[in-house]
Amino acid sequence: MTSRFTELAVDCHDPERLAAFWCEVLDFEVIDRSRGKVDIGSWVPTVQDVRARQMSPTLLFIPVPEGKNVKNRLHLDVSPIDGSTEDEVTRLLGLGVGHVTGHGEGYRALECDLG
Repeated sequence: MTSRFTELAVDCHDPERLAAFWCEVLDFEVIDRSRGKVDIGSWVPTVQDVRARQMSPTLLFIPVPEGKNVKNRLHLDVSPIDGSTEDEVTRLLGLGVGHVTGHGEGYRALECDLG
């Protein structure tokens, strides 16, 4: 038996804001909204698709009442695909990113956090 990584759940204070931000960064779309949760992705998962092959996971933003008190333990790294790293950093900062760090060998992965 094998499992697939299909979804990354993110506890947050404002699911709509984070979903809108990551849709803009990743060119994703909202695929579901229910009970305050927002699920975004590049595809609409079906049982058949998940069983057939590994696909990009969706991001599920879940509202929680408590605020962020410590450093994030998980970061999403993104890599520019159709422009320069400098242009992508400028775009991310314009979207409200509070911090961008670049790393990676042979490519540039950008770690970004909203302020």
